[in-house]
Amino acid sequence: MMAAWRNITSFKTLILQRVNPFRITGKPSYAALLAFLALPLAAAPEVLVMLGAPGTDAYEKKYATWVKSWESACSKGGAEYTVISKSADGKQPRELLQAWISGRNSGDAPLWLVFIGHGTFDGKNAKFNLQGPDITASELAGWLKPVERPIVVLNTASSSAPFISALSGENRVVVTSTRSGNEQNFARFGEFFSQNIGSIQADLDKDGQTSLLEAFIVTSRQVADFYKKEGRLATEHPLIDDNGDRLGTPPDWFRGIRPIKKPAEGSPDGYRAHQFHLVLGDLEKLIPENLRRQRDELEMEVYRLRDRKADLPQVEYYRQLEGLLRKIGKIYEQAESP
Repeated sequence: MMAAWRNITSFKTLILQRVNPFRITGKPSYAALLAFLALPLAAAPEVLVMLGAPGTDAYEKKYATWVKSWESACSKGGAEYTVISKSADGKQPRELLQAWISGRNSGDAPLWLVFIGHGTFDGKNAKFNLQGPDITASELAGWLKPVERPIVVLNTASSSAPFISALSGENRVVVTSTRSGNEQNFARFGEFFSQNIGSIQADLDKDGQTSLLEAFIVTSRQVADFYKKEGRLATEHPLIDDNGDRLGTPPDWFRGIRPIKKPAEGSPDGYRAHQFHLVLGDLEKLIPENLRRQRDELEMEVYRLRDRKADLPQVEYYRQLEGLLRKIGKIYEQAESP
């Protein structure tokens, strides 16, 4: 129990140092500690890996390695993990995918849909190639429309960019391996991403866990380095979208994890994606789910305020910032109240 006490105390100290200059003093009571431990912890993500038609034996072996990496990351993060690759129970893969989605319209746990395989684009419709009938971006959008949970869609296939315009929306993160449907060559983005999402090596801000945004940024660098070392023209340029504007943002719009460019209207991409983790850090695991949601909402307000800093008088900016940081601090104080 004393070990848990030290973890919680150090966790609170870490968070307050990072986001709140107004320190909370005093030790929590033993009863408060028990009350904290009794709160529901983070809802583990539900991850579906959709393995498409490989086309050749070489791609089949390559994709199998990527799937293994996702399986390992999900196991490490305690996520519910499902793979769909071929027909089962008389249903083709696209039918199995639709059934999996339709049974998960509500709940707290984020849904992660990971597409590994090939894609095509005919100038109008982008498709992910399956064994049996393919699935289009618009079809997937229709299936996901009733889902009220946080959603991550990671399409690592070629010609995947149009999935952003089709799927972008509130409380969603969409990542594609290409910036255009016309980038139709084999994409390596999925290989690097499958290795990074569960690896602490991609933890750019050193908070003990790798976020979806961090995995995207690190993977994008590795993809660019691959083509540079090979002396080849890059045929894939990843995008990420989490602000619902259906445009997507390239990795070179970030310095570290902070956006250094932003769209003409609205907030930059990346803020929400940095709040998604497949494998939580040891300290993050101690935050109850309800407190995490409140904290995430307040962090988004901090990000939006920071984007408006140039438009506000300095005194007003810091007044609002202080108010938000105090609220974030109070979230952690709640753990002290039995």
